Amino acid sequence: MMRQDNSIGYLFIILAAVVIVLAGIKSAAVIVVPFLLSMFLAIIFAPMFQWLNRRGVPEGISLFVVIVLFIVLMGLVGMLVGSSVQDFTSKLGFYEAQSQQQLEGVITMLSGLGVEISGQQVKEMFDPAVVMKYVAGTLKSLGSVLTNSLVILLTVVFILLESAQFKRKIASLSTDQVLTGHMREVIEKIEQYMVLKAVISALTGITVTVMLKIIGVDYAVLWGVVAFMLNFIPNIGSIIAAVPAVLLAFIQLGLVSASIVAIGYMVINIMVGSVIEPKVMGQGLGLSTLVVFLSLIFWGWLLGPVGMLLSIPLTIMVKIALDAQPNTRWIAVMLGTGAKRREKKDPVSVSDTNPR
Repeated sequence: MMRQDNSIGYLFIILAAVVIVLAGIKSAAVIVVPFLLSMFLAIIFAPMFQWLNRRGVPEGISLFVVIVLFIVLMGLVGMLVGSSVQDFTSKLGFYEAQSQQQLEGVITMLSGLGVEISGQQVKEMFDPAVVMKYVAGTLKSLGSVLTNSLVILLTVVFILLESAQFKRKIASLSTDQVLTGHMREVIEKIEQYMVLKAVISALTGITVTVMLKIIGVDYAVLWGVVAFMLNFIPNIGSIIAAVPAVLLAFIQLGLVSASIVAIGYMVINIMVGSVIEPKVMGQGLGLSTLVVFLSLIFWGWLLGPVGMLLSIPLTIMVKIALDAQPNTRWIAVMLGTGAKRREKKDPVSVSDTNPR
């Protein structure tokens, strides 16, 4: 009985510690978010840095090339998002007037088809102005993250410089093979996921930009960048990315063009999400669909929009860390898909995420 009471008390202590840590992370989100973003950006650029080193390029030159590329990309995205958000915000009044005009046209069309509907009810149920203001606010919040670009840049530089030494530090932990294996597994899984997801998201963003340019929707490049970013959010990210573009197409060009844009997004997401991504990413990440969705909500609440973008890598890290200890392995199993794990001789194998 005493032993059971001790176990319950120990559980409550752990839960209290978790709550305190989460509260601390949420309070320090201003510091934590740029660091996490820098860490995962460094993971994306690390393969290029390592590839240049393997080709005999000195470490300093390799780092210089990667950083220049990073600065150029960040500068282009920052300029694009900043100018587009400013222009988009200044035109909100015009878009609101256009939205009301388009809604009245739809109501008139429905009345001609014999469908009687109250215009006031439609405006209360579907108010594009509110959605467009929300989109502008979200873009501003993402733009505010880019204002920390200098801090992010310096952090990425130091992480890349530390990456080679970090691997040597892990190799020096040969006395604890289990710990070494799990640490390597964390690094390999996160690196593989982030690099492949970045490539697939870039393909999605480019395709969306080309489609919107052809149709004639305003800010096509901006919506392509949004599609690239939100493609990191599982399940609903592509849907969220389509909403502002479809609404703007409806306001700017009418119902037919909005329908074409919606169908285009659907085709792109089906091709990329259901055909290309499974073949490239392999068998999956070992996370259940429910956990993927809940992780999106949790990390979004804890860290904001950046937390939603990084929800899957962060959850994978938590899952692998829990799997490393016998006392918490059952939690890792509950986070998984329920598939029976294969016995592996090599503790560092990541076969469940390797591309086929």
